[in-house]
Amino acid sequence: MFKEFKNFIMTGNVIDLAVAVILAGAVSLVVKGFVTYIMMPIIGHFSGGIDFADMKIILDQAVLAADGTVATPENAIMYGEWINTIINLIIVGFVLFMIVKAYNKTKKPVEVAPEAPKGPTDNDLLMEIRDLLKK
Repeated sequence: MFKEFKNFIMTGNVIDLAVAVILAGAVSLVVKGFVTYIMMPIIGHFSGGIDFADMKIILDQAVLAADGTVATPENAIMYGEWINTIINLIIVGFVLFMIVKAYNKTKKPVEVAPEAPKGPTDNDLLMEIRDLLKK
């Protein structure tokens, strides 16, 4: 059983999948950082200084205790974070599109063998035989 598991793990597909998952996590962090620290401040600048991460609909205000600590935390719908996530998705999709497009350019096109010249059809052969028999 251990030998079968070892063979399974050492196949190329499992290793390729593991590498892909690790790279996807790293790319996700890079893209999230790009969106959070570069794109969102630019978008916020052109939208009048709005920071999407702070946009929310407060359902219940936070309740403070007598000593100033939070007794009940705020309950809010964080739709600004959702907007950030949508922008992140669009950028990740675009990056993946560009990667696949570049990869497809590196692949050599498969050469299709030229079709063999078509011979005469059965009708043509029968007509030829008929003409030869007439002579």
